[in-house]
Amino acid sequence: MRPETSSAVVSVGAGRMGRGIAHAFAYAGHHVCLLDIKPRSRESFEKLKAEALAEIATSLHFLSDAGLFSPDAIPAIVSRIDIVSAEEAPARLAAATVIFEGVPETETAKREALTFIDTHASPEAIVASTTSTFLSTMLAGMTVNPRRFLNAHWLNPAYLVPLVEVSPHTGTDEAVTRTLVDLLASVGKVPVVCKASPGYIVPRIQALAMNEAARLVEEGVASAEDIDKAILYGFGVRFSVLGLVEFIDWGGGDILYYASRYMAGATGEDRFKAPASVEANMAAGNIGMKTGKGFYDWSATDVETHRKRRIAEFVGLLRHLGQVRPPVL
Repeated sequence: MRPETSSAVVSVGAGRMGRGIAHAFAYAGHHVCLLDIKPRSRESFEKLKAEALAEIATSLHFLSDAGLFSPDAIPAIVSRIDIVSAEEAPARLAAATVIFEGVPETETAKREALTFIDTHASPEAIVASTTSTFLSTMLAGMTVNPRRFLNAHWLNPAYLVPLVEVSPHTGTDEAVTRTLVDLLASVGKVPVVCKASPGYIVPRIQALAMNEAARLVEEGVASAEDIDKAILYGFGVRFSVLGLVEFIDWGGGDILYYASRYMAGATGEDRFKAPASVEANMAAGNIGMKTGKGFYDWSATDVETHRKRRIAEFVGLLRHLGQVRPPVL
């Protein structure tokens, strides 16, 4: 059994995001504290506390039922989570080394939470907002110590989805970014670093994809059920193995270039036009694996071995989906 680790991880905000973060850290052996900084009666706080612990326990039972671990471990995991009221919050913040801000997505709530953190936390503690709306460049202006501040966008459900989009602003200390990335990786997350840009990575891409799916339904191109089936067994299978950018290089940037020209012309919609980077790669003859360079540099890669490994990953995913059949002989 892995020994429990000692870590002063605190989440300010005991809502859905805070609970997911607490789950993730407690699952990985950390003691973690959920701070409810909203003034409320003792009765109201005890109700919130019970609801939060019950939700986390339920999520753990879902994972246990899926075969990840014995349900006997759930009480020990939940025992690593403290949920404290606003009265107790200052002392917990003073001892924290990493603080996640997970209050509601309003400018007022963010400002109040960051001011509360500044008032009570050590100036050396890392402070990471979990906002999916605001940019770290904006929120940094709400704190008196912006060098230790950045954003860490967890995807819901936070306890389950591996990805965390870490978004520093220009004034974030590089050591702060590295420390947070290392901490997230140590608890089983897959952190990626991106600039402070609207939508970060995943929300920006998924907004386009979801809107396009809705348009397909709206235009009567296919039923919602068939569109989702196409995503699950086509789009999703390919991009869960390769990723979007590698897929461009895998098939060839020329395919995307010509497909984009066709779609833009056939629909009359500029949203289908290829970006300048695709056109530049096409003009330079850098269209991916077959030329040795595209968005990735493939010149030092054994492409055949790489393709073989990726095909094996495809087969593994198809097997999980029940879509692998032996040949008819």
